[in-house]
Amino acid sequence: MLLSVIVPVFNEEKVIKSFLQRTTSVLDTLSFDSEISFVNDGSTDSTLDILNQLKEHDPRISIVDLSRNFGKEIAMTAGLDYCKGDAVVIIDADLQDPPELIPELVQEWQAGYDVVYAKRISRKGESALKKLTSKAFYRVIKCVSHVPIPEDTGDFRLMSRRAVNALNSLRERNRYMKGLFAWIGYSQTAVLYHRDPRYAGESKWNYLSLWDLAIEGITSFTVAPLKLSTYLGLLTATGAFIYGLWIIIKTLIYSDPVAGYPTMMVVILFLGGVQLLALGIIGEYLGRIFSESKQRPLYLVNELHKSASAEAIKKRGKDKG
Repeated sequence: MLLSVIVPVFNEEKVIKSFLQRTTSVLDTLSFDSEISFVNDGSTDSTLDILNQLKEHDPRISIVDLSRNFGKEIAMTAGLDYCKGDAVVIIDADLQDPPELIPELVQEWQAGYDVVYAKRISRKGESALKKLTSKAFYRVIKCVSHVPIPEDTGDFRLMSRRAVNALNSLRERNRYMKGLFAWIGYSQTAVLYHRDPRYAGESKWNYLSLWDLAIEGITSFTVAPLKLSTYLGLLTATGAFIYGLWIIIKTLIYSDPVAGYPTMMVVILFLGGVQLLALGIIGEYLGRIFSESKQRPLYLVNELHKSASAEAIKKRGKDKG
């Protein structure tokens, strides 16, 4: 049995050693082999150099060095593509998600669950605005998505090999991994935990990137915005027709003058705003179709350093065969 731990990293030189120390201490308590697969997502600091140094002293480490920064969603995909474990854990290197929770995830997997996701009870070290917007987003996407995406749940989770294989068969370019984790189905359960503050360094997620991720999630798993623009257009047209009819009747009966410039400006600006909103929504979906149609690879690998653990298990399997 092999447990793979996938760690996407981007400019995490300040936390790599501490993360590895805590994680290996946890893995040493488990009764089966393990590998730690770091996916270097185009780091510009000394992250890659540190990983190469650490690999010399720990045969469990593997490194997937991407050719540039592709983003966390793609980095996780690369890790899933190259991992060999019978079970796979995805965890960030910033130590907000405690490695000490891994044995509990493994226990639930051994009980028969294919996906065991870690659900946050609290989020220390984060602003009230970030907590509020995150909570609101999960509630919104739960209402509009046709796939039930667990609330208050990040990427920290364990998956069985058949769940990983199913996920790897989904090769769409615009990837919202939390939605894909839920889409594959299979038996899933939650493990509750308190999320810690970031150990060191700075978060790579600002409000703009979080907004982009939210748009990605909504457009990937629901067409509700398109339906909303349709209903809004229908409502606007109906209101405009009723208002125009009222103006004609009022003018014929009461001889009231038709409202002039201010009314026209309000109507024109309102209708123009509705049209631009609808075009923007259509553009988001059209842009994703354009991206998918090009069929480019999800990522390119610069270098690949396999772990000795995975290679040893592979060799033992061949010897038995």
